[in-house]
Amino acid sequence: MNLGRKLTVMQLLPALESGGVERGTVEISRALREQGYESIVVSAGGQLVTELNEMGAEHISWEIGKKSLITLKYVYKLRKYLLSRKVDILHARSRLPAWIGWLAWKSLPKDKRPHFVTTVHGLYSVKKYSSIMTWGEQVIAVSDTAKKYITDNYPEVDNSKISVINRGVDPLQFPYDYKPGETWLAVWYEQYPQLRDRKVITLPGRLTRLKGHEDFIALMSKLRKKGVDVYGLIVGAEDPHRLAYRDEIKSKIRNADLQDRIILTGHRGDIREVYAVSDIILSLSSKPESFGRTTLEALSMGVPVVGYDHGGVGEILRNIYPQGCVHTHMVHDLADKVMSLLDNAPPVSQNHPYQLENMLTETLELYANLANDMPSSVNVV
Repeated sequence: MNLGRKLTVMQLLPALESGGVERGTVEISRALREQGYESIVVSAGGQLVTELNEMGAEHISWEIGKKSLITLKYVYKLRKYLLSRKVDILHARSRLPAWIGWLAWKSLPKDKRPHFVTTVHGLYSVKKYSSIMTWGEQVIAVSDTAKKYITDNYPEVDNSKISVINRGVDPLQFPYDYKPGETWLAVWYEQYPQLRDRKVITLPGRLTRLKGHEDFIALMSKLRKKGVDVYGLIVGAEDPHRLAYRDEIKSKIRNADLQDRIILTGHRGDIREVYAVSDIILSLSSKPESFGRTTLEALSMGVPVVGYDHGGVGEILRNIYPQGCVHTHMVHDLADKVMSLLDNAPPVSQNHPYQLENMLTETLELYANLANDMPSSVNVV
């Protein structure tokens, strides 16, 4: 496919360890490389850098997400790099990197500037510092929820420059009706023999206060009182800066006398398999989020999800599995919903719009239309 001159895209974010923003950055880089474009990522580095390098993308290790006055030194360095590499698209995905990017971009002569794109990945606190994420020539919102956040809180933003590009899931990575292999199952049940032939509900996500662990413990208590034979998994990495919160959760589990029913697995690199052996996945974030990555991954596999009906999670559930919606913090209703789905869960539809291919194609089309030197339709396969 002849797509005109080679395009150079630079993405800015704090680091490349793990998470939805980081994964999306790598996915866009792969799509760019497959189209023959240059992909440059600027971050402090992390475990995903190897994957970037293997696909032929370039990584520049700068700490542009570090909250320090010293970080301002990268404005001049980035300015020089934008000029020397003749970057066509500068795409900022986080607030401090966006400020560094914007300051470098603004300092360039107008005829030397790349196009500036921002993505609103989160429902940030509303203040000047956060407003930078709405300053792109084009602003990508990862959901209708994210777009509403922009229009509600930054009404000065021209609605025509906001594009909703939903994050997508790769059906090859999270295939519908996936079944783990026998070897994995043997290891899993050797580690957790109490889970064999039992009902399991799982709350994925890092051990942070916003993820709803207290509601999960309250839910498990209610289910036990109702005589429901079910085990609960809390699957997520411990934040090294919040170990006191981890200890607090363990204490609450002991106080509820649920040590034999709730398992903290820590970080798992096999989350797909964990979804597959779970009867229900939960999303109980206390505050609305811009998107629900774990919700979408589980639904993509056909695993029922029960979640609070707010933010991006509520948006996804209403579009794919409305049977899983529950009013926020209504733990009694949550217990009733979980009991109902454990007994007889309606099947999850295999067809939904949140496909990775859609996200990649729409993002590259946005780049192409801005650069104005490629066809308006780019198919990413």
